[in-house]
Amino acid sequence: MSDTFDIAQFDSYREDNRREVKKARDGLPNSLWDTYSAFANCYGGVILLGVKENRDGSWQTTGLQNEAKLQKEFWDIINNTKKVNINLLREDDVEIYHQNNDVIMVIHVPAARREQKPVYINDDMFGGTFRRNYEGDYHCTRIQVKTMLRDQADDTVDMSVLDNLSMDIFNKDSVKGYRNTFASLKDGHPFLRLDDNEFLRSIGAASISDQDNTLHPTAAGLLMFGNEYDIVRQFPDYFLDYRALLNPDIRWTDRIHSSSGDWSGNVFDFYFRVYNKLTHTLTVPFKLSGVTRIDDTPMHEALREALANCLINADYFGSRGIVITLEPKQITFANPGYSRAGKIQMIRGGISDPRNRGLMKMFNLIDIGERAGSGIPKIISIWNDQNLKDPVIDEEFDPDRTTLSLSLEKKQAINSSDNSEPPKSSKAKRTLEHQKKIIEFLKDHGRSKCGDIATFLGLSEARTRAILADMPEVDILGGNKNRTYRIK
Repeated sequence: MSDTFDIAQFDSYREDNRREVKKARDGLPNSLWDTYSAFANCYGGVILLGVKENRDGSWQTTGLQNEAKLQKEFWDIINNTKKVNINLLREDDVEIYHQNNDVIMVIHVPAARREQKPVYINDDMFGGTFRRNYEGDYHCTRIQVKTMLRDQADDTVDMSVLDNLSMDIFNKDSVKGYRNTFASLKDGHPFLRLDDNEFLRSIGAASISDQDNTLHPTAAGLLMFGNEYDIVRQFPDYFLDYRALLNPDIRWTDRIHSSSGDWSGNVFDFYFRVYNKLTHTLTVPFKLSGVTRIDDTPMHEALREALANCLINADYFGSRGIVITLEPKQITFANPGYSRAGKIQMIRGGISDPRNRGLMKMFNLIDIGERAGSGIPKIISIWNDQNLKDPVIDEEFDPDRTTLSLSLEKKQAINSSDNSEPPKSSKAKRTLEHQKKIIEFLKDHGRSKCGDIATFLGLSEARTRAILADMPEVDILGGNKNRTYRIK
């Protein structure tokens, strides 16, 4: 069952991007199917029939005339592929409740998997595909629908072979730089004995074409090692941009962008140029190994992961390009494209579903990026260890965009006046901080499992469970295996 609706909290709910109410007094409203498509193509949601929204946003039950007939009609229509291209619901996803002496029907719509999108209505893929925002349901553009279709395939777009391009489009200095980096990390690796063309083939930057049985660049290879003027012919909206906004009196204090013409403009060179700029801003202490200084710290690792994650998951056909922004109090990583795994799954980790597998492989070969889907949880954990404000992930639609914001500000110290008995030890202070974060998490996510909360906090499940047990404001629901937590 969805954790976005609990009948006991009916009076506290409002419409948002996960909840929608409809009167349905005279039968199933036509707008029901727009909302079904919209929820399925985003994060899922709950549709309540027999409920209306008051002017102040609160809900009021209006009831249903004949819930049994309405249920049958609903199942008949949702299983009609001329009306809805795919039925995502199980029988127990539709529930009947009695609330305020009225009967209401609650429909739990799950988020469609990547390979199931787009979910559309009226047998019209480009005219009947919807998405959800806080204002309601909106029609997807043709570009958004085409993005969903591209994302259906197991082989990502960057793995395609570009038969119209020859191997001489690669920037030789970029390839040399990558090979030198690879050699410094993988001493004695068999790839090092290969010539450039075979090396590029081995790392996925080139492949034999089925058309002419000849070696050609892959889309990933072009993005990684090509020149900007060749890349934009394949990806017209390709643009990489780094901006340092450190002085409010100057538009930007430093900038690197792919179309400047004074460097290659490719993903590989952009990564290292930007990473070097970002690391110069870090003021974290270095370590010593014997008498040797070790400049690499967990903060450096987090920045590498964030930058690689941005480049690997970008939709290079999407608009507005990749924009990395350095400000005095935060760093943001914004890329075109929604998260294929979903925002919540990004935070949880454990599932890797990159938009560009070819780029991911090439970065992984030089020890950049995580394959196991643990990159974002690792960043969150490192930021927490440094006592910095929590990272924030935002997803926008139309145009699709994902932004990771990393604050450079320390968390505010706990005000002892908020508690009648201030914590006397650093451990108690940390526990209180964790409890406040748990409240924020449960407010945002609703009913949740201990494992999800533990991942968010960067703690073990055992430690998280102990903290939850001492929180009187949190309800504990279910047995050991299915136990969940929510704010009372």
